[in-house]
Amino acid sequence: MEDLGPVAWPPAPIKTKRLVLREPEARDRAAFIELLASPEVNAYLGGPRPRDELERETPEVPERWPGSFVVDLDGAMIGQILLRRATGHRRPAAAGKADLGYLFLPQAWGSGYATESCAAALAWLDGALPGEPVVLTTQTANVGSMRLAAKLGFTEVERFQAWDAEQWLGERSPVTPPAS
Repeated sequence: MEDLGPVAWPPAPIKTKRLVLREPEARDRAAFIELLASPEVNAYLGGPRPRDELERETPEVPERWPGSFVVDLDGAMIGQILLRRATGHRRPAAAGKADLGYLFLPQAWGSGYATESCAAALAWLDGALPGEPVVLTTQTANVGSMRLAAKLGFTEVERFQAWDAEQWLGERSPVTPPAS
């Protein structure tokens, strides 16, 4: 994966009704480690990473690169949204397109935070790169992620086998900017 190219980074924080999407900060380190070490979060992503390894390897300010948003609720990180260019993707249909990824701490599940923050990130992308198609890959067994993809307007491109499970590749049609 690589960054989105000619997009000014970091953008100003993106505010929704309940959340702020912002650049990662040092205060987010513990939440990043929790995300990557959580068996629940990583159930469909190849499993959790060992906490001691994450403690050693996670920089003071984690994931500080273009396309990485912290999802902040009341001053605390509850998740991460990633918007990166799909390069080296297993599926040709995804190659070169913007790729949406997300991780949320289990205590944030079921409150609509993923829908709200992903929709805000996609709206930001529509403004930054008008007409950009976006892809999303998830395991078909991940019911919550499949539901989120549908809510966000992703439609199935294909299903394929990878990592010993059926995967789903969806695409969100580009939002065409209005004619001026």
